[in-house]
Formats: sequence, C-alpha cells, structure tokens
Amino acid sequence: MKEDKPVAIVTGSSRGLGAATVKMLAGRGYNMVINYSKSEAEARKVQKDCEALGVETLLCRADVAEDADCRRMVDETVNQWGRVDALVNNAATTKFNAHGKLDGLSKEDFLNIYSINVVGPYQMIRAVAPQMKKASKGVVVNIASLAGVKATGSSVAYCASKAALINMTMALARVLGPEIRVNAICPGFIQGEWLKAGMGLEKYNKLKEQLESTLPLRMTSTPETIAETIRYFIEDAVLVTGETLLLDGGHHLV
Repeated sequence: MKEDKPVAIVTGSSRGLGAATVKMLAGRGYNMVINYSKSEAEARKVQKDCEALGVETLLCRADVAEDADCRRMVDETVNQWGRVDALVNNAATTKFNAHGKLDGLSKEDFLNIYSINVVGPYQMIRAVAPQMKKASKGVVVNIASLAGVKATGSSVAYCASKAALINMTMALARVLGPEIRVNAICPGFIQGEWLKAGMGLEKYNKLKEQLESTLPLRMTSTPETIAETIRYFIEDAVLVTGETLLLDGGHHLV
C-alpha cells in the first residue's frame, strides 16, 4: 500500500523515549514503524495507541546489531508505504558499572554495547540512505547522551559508545547531504523506568532530587520533552545538520 503520509522508523520504540516519540509523531500524522527486540507486549500496546490516532503502523521485531534485521526492517517499510522520511536511532543498551571498577567491564561488554549503540545506528542509516537519497529528502536523529560529552554515566563503555555516536553523526552529516540531514540529541537524566531499573529506585530518586535542586534550570527531562525536540529536528530544523544538541537542564554547565 502506498501512502501520502510521511513515514518514520523509531528503533527501540516499545517503551520509554522510543514509545513517546512514536506516539508524538503518530499524533502528527506519520505512519509509524514500531521496533522492538524483546518487549512484544509493550510494543503492541504502543501500536494500538498509535492506530487510535488514525495512522497506520508496522510492528517489526529486529535487533539493530544485526545488519540483516536492519535491512529487513527498511525493506518491509518501503514495501508497505513506498517511502522512509525519518529515522530515529533510539535503541540502546548499557551495563551499569562504576567507572573506577575497571574489572567490572569485559571485552564482551564493550562489544555488546558498541554493537547496539554505534554499529546499530550505522547499519540503520546505511539501510535507509538509498531510499532517502532517491526521494531527495530524509532526516536522521541519533539519540546520543550527555554521557558522551561529559564522560559521566552508567559505565565507561556506555560513555565511549555515545561519544562515538556523536562523532559518527558529524561524519555522516558531511557526506549524506544535501538529501539527508543527520543530527544528534544528548539527553541528560530522563525520568522513567529504564534508569529506575538500572540504578535502583532509591538511588534514582536521590539523584533526581539532587539534579532538580542544583541544575541551572532546576528540572530533568521526561520522554515527552525529548520527543518534542526530536520532532523539531525532523520537521523544523531544515538548515541544521551535523549538530549535537544537549537537553540536560544545564547539567553540562555544572
């Protein structure tokens, strides 16, 4: 089926920021590809919410670390709607490990984190690029992290992977224009279940309270506030490419 509505792929969109982004774009009339690797029940709930907004959806189980899965997801999208207008590389993973605990990260940990956080976005961009080039337009938004700028976060491997994603954003923006814009967003603390599960509820609440009492803007982000900025990069920032925007309440200034 071919549609005139714009089409967006959001990786890792069964919950959290990915789910908020999918619903944000669906509310603006985008047909949506909802991607998950394990959380099928949550993904189906997001799909139902989007379809209630009057758009079509494609539910796709795929691991972005696998190139064949990335290509299949894009092929299924093009087969259904004949286009891909926007890609949001949101899927990510980490291992919570204190930076000074050097024996807490193995080679396998690094490779797993990089395969999803860096190689995955590269493979997704490579998969959508021919279609976007053919259409003479397309937008990629990479979800990096303040961890990639300040080198503070869940683990050294995670920080390094997000720094690599920021660098890759610049490199690909340089060569994929003029048809494709590529930008990155660096959230700081995002309220939600992902950090609660990784940090534990007590540490999560303590850090949230600390940040909201000390950051210049006295606030932390929600998935919805980050999703609104993703929408801005997709729809409004027509002169912006290769940019990295920090959404952290001023955390980088502290």
